[in-house]
Amino acid sequence: MAQRRCYLLLAGSIFFWCACFLPLTASAQQATPDAVDAYKRALAVYLQAREAFATVDHAYWKDISQKRSLRSSKRAHGEAVALDDYVLTQPPKYTGPPRPVNPEAPHEKPPRAYVPVVADFLAAAKEQFNFVPQQPANELEFKRAYARVASAAGLTRDQAVRVYGFEASGNGLYTVQAGLEYNPNARAISTALGYNQLLTTNSVELMAEAGTPFIKTLEAKASRLPAAEKPAFENKISVVQRMVGFAKSVPDDWGQHGVLAGTQKGLATHAMNLDIDVGPLLQTQKLLMSVLFARAKGYNTTLTAAELEMMNLTGDGSGFDMVSMPQDWRDKVPTSNFFQESGYNENPVAQRNNTVAKLIAATNSEMDSQMQKQGAKDLAAAFSR
Repeated sequence: MAQRRCYLLLAGSIFFWCACFLPLTASAQQATPDAVDAYKRALAVYLQAREAFATVDHAYWKDISQKRSLRSSKRAHGEAVALDDYVLTQPPKYTGPPRPVNPEAPHEKPPRAYVPVVADFLAAAKEQFNFVPQQPANELEFKRAYARVASAAGLTRDQAVRVYGFEASGNGLYTVQAGLEYNPNARAISTALGYNQLLTTNSVELMAEAGTPFIKTLEAKASRLPAAEKPAFENKISVVQRMVGFAKSVPDDWGQHGVLAGTQKGLATHAMNLDIDVGPLLQTQKLLMSVLFARAKGYNTTLTAAELEMMNLTGDGSGFDMVSMPQDWRDKVPTSNFFQESGYNENPVAQRNNTVAKLIAATNSEMDSQMQKQGAKDLAAAFSR
């Protein structure tokens, strides 16, 4: 996590310094001396206000981090966590003047980075592994395959269908990608793909951590196939084996897997979410890992779909911290306790629903709404089969 933030800061610094030495574009305004002087005075006021805010803000998030470490230490030593082991105040808000606009600066926005899409994942699979994922004849076929795998893994219909509704908009296809849920001609906002919106890094990490059981499941299925169908299926198993080897070529670390995920082989691995046999395994495992994490922590109550989504949203450790707290604490504990500062600032949902109780309630409300859509009804029916 720290490494990822460093890369982002480095990239931002490079962009800033490059921008300082680029000539002004044709759209830059020719500012008057008075306008430049006014800008400099406003900038000084703004920077002073931001510096004062940064002092308070840094102290708040340092407290968040320290109390998170304290809770982890207490749990590791079998000690009870108390309510005051959480920060019980909301994050400070900047209320000073906005940053003034430089009248001499160009006004073009820098181009957004390209986000790979399904066509790129499929092309990478063909190029890197000479493999084309076996896509279903129709959407219902994939839903039924997913329901079989999820049920066999111990996920409940409520967990799987409500998370699908929340993550994939209630009508999402198995090919649904973040940003394209309602308009396939829009721009993808991330590589999040499928019913449970796996990122490329998720796919690589799951292949590393659960690839061996995946292979055993596929081998068991191959043993039951007619002789004519075995060669193609055995080739699929061989491809998965190679992908697992690729995923395991680095230490089991999110940052390391993220580096692999950005390569062409990483995109190819992500394409397996579209395969009728492998895709349901990956999508199911994403949820199952959270269930197993909670169980390993001694939490034997069945997680609700909204609680499972909390673990998906904030990571298993922070999510479990949320769902395992007493019910009467949930309306007192701010959601900021479960995020890094950058993640919280980029999550307007967590900011609007700023206590655990509010965030879970909002998640349940959205799930209730999406459950009324046909895609969710079809998935529920697939579980009933």
